[in-house]
Amino acid sequence: MSDDIPANTPATVIRGRVMSADCPSRRLLGDITSKWGVLVLVSLRGGPRRWSELLRGIGGISEKMLAQTLRTLEGDGIVLREARPVVPPHVEYRLTAAGHEVTDLLLPLLDWAETHVPLAVGEDGGPTGEGQAAAPRVDDRSWLG
Repeated sequence: MSDDIPANTPATVIRGRVMSADCPSRRLLGDITSKWGVLVLVSLRGGPRRWSELLRGIGGISEKMLAQTLRTLEGDGIVLREARPVVPPHVEYRLTAAGHEVTDLLLPLLDWAETHVPLAVGEDGGPTGEGQAAAPRVDDRSWLG
């Protein structure tokens, strides 16, 4: 922490220092805005989901990454895991109040990303940026001059 904050100051007291390398909110921000974190949160916005529902609903996520992301978000207090004592085991995941709050903040970002895909993806599906031409195709040598 910086020199002007006593070492024993609780993290909840420190605000507005996200640009600082030692800001505790960076880990939480990273967990929430990770590739899979965002998608898990948005998937849970519709209500409680079982692990298998999440796995089927989030294209491309592996079992390992889903389990890791759920554990991380649960540890952050954003996702709640509810296990019912039945056979076979019945486990559901849902958003906490904080999870609903942060997911509502993420939805406009996802909407923006979906409407601005042309800025990031060229005609060939490769990356590009605003004001840049799409990357040349491998078989297209016209860019050589």
